[in-house]
Amino acid sequence: MFCILPHLFFILFFYANCVHSQTPIISFISKQRVVNLGDTLELVCQVQHASQYSVNWVLLKNDDPSNFLFITKGQRVILSGNRYSVRFDDKLRSYILTIHSVQEVDAGTYHCQIITGSNSKVDAEVNVIVRIPPVISDNSTRNVLTTVGSNIELSCFASGFPMPNISWRREKYELMPNDKGALLRGNTIKFYNVTKKDRGTYYCVADNGVEPGARRPVSVEIEFPPVIKVGRQRYGQALQFYADLQCDVEAFPSPSIHWFKDGEQLTDDQYFKISIFSRSDEFSRTTLRIKRIENKHYGLYYCQAANKLGSNSEAVELYETVNVICPPACDVQTGSHSISLKPVLNFRIFLSFFTSIFLLTLNH
Repeated sequence: MFCILPHLFFILFFYANCVHSQTPIISFISKQRVVNLGDTLELVCQVQHASQYSVNWVLLKNDDPSNFLFITKGQRVILSGNRYSVRFDDKLRSYILTIHSVQEVDAGTYHCQIITGSNSKVDAEVNVIVRIPPVISDNSTRNVLTTVGSNIELSCFASGFPMPNISWRREKYELMPNDKGALLRGNTIKFYNVTKKDRGTYYCVADNGVEPGARRPVSVEIEFPPVIKVGRQRYGQALQFYADLQCDVEAFPSPSIHWFKDGEQLTDDQYFKISIFSRSDEFSRTTLRIKRIENKHYGLYYCQAANKLGSNSEAVELYETVNVICPPACDVQTGSHSISLKPVLNFRIFLSFFTSIFLLTLNH
């Protein structure tokens, strides 16, 4: 029996040396991971025969392959910040790296390393892709100011992962200039010989399937000379009553607007009152009120508008009528003032009433 003991001790010693001298290996590492901003990420590195060695997690940035970022050493986090944690699962023999609230900087190649010597290691890697929503770049077009007949170019660029696709549309999905439909794709779009109808808001839309997408409005302002429209070419009204002549002006930049009669520019006085209301940058409405019509006021009036690109005018005629045209010469409320029928109408009513009474008296 005592002869067997030396042999038994030799076998145990030999076995222990064999176990200790086994080369450490990485038997499993997580496959490529694709995550979104704000997610929690877990990476698993399963090792064998590594109890005597340091197992570390290291990040290699995609944008700087020469810069290794050491995250953990064994079961200790060495990178500052509280988003990282590591634990060792003794049953699975795995080092599990957890990254909380994933950020864009977390993208890259993660290395699980078993340090076996000063210049030797066992290494396995896993690529982590962080999906990043689109962000439209500052070098994209913000607004355009041009004139009718010009050519324009709109550009839009965006970053994100995956690389965003760029599309263009107009406000309310109106048709694009040059009959190009309602939706265009590509970073740059061009339009030729633009008209005033092409002005408005265009939207650059960047999308890569990651919410939220990105959208940027691009204001396109097109300068054009005045266009005048009159609601009616002729206005009738009786003597001693007032009349309102009206015209609408479309122009950009905003024009100067005037009324003329017999070659003379009209201004506010005892006979006339001119009102101009701007409905937007391009649209204005002007009203000329003749306060108390006399014979000399009948005839042609001209609504004229001018800006740096040109001028335009339209004629409106005021003619005499026997009867009072109502409106405008009716009892109506205008602000805090009541506009009543003028003395001529009151006299006609009185005369009609007196005639009726006189006829009734004769019949009796």
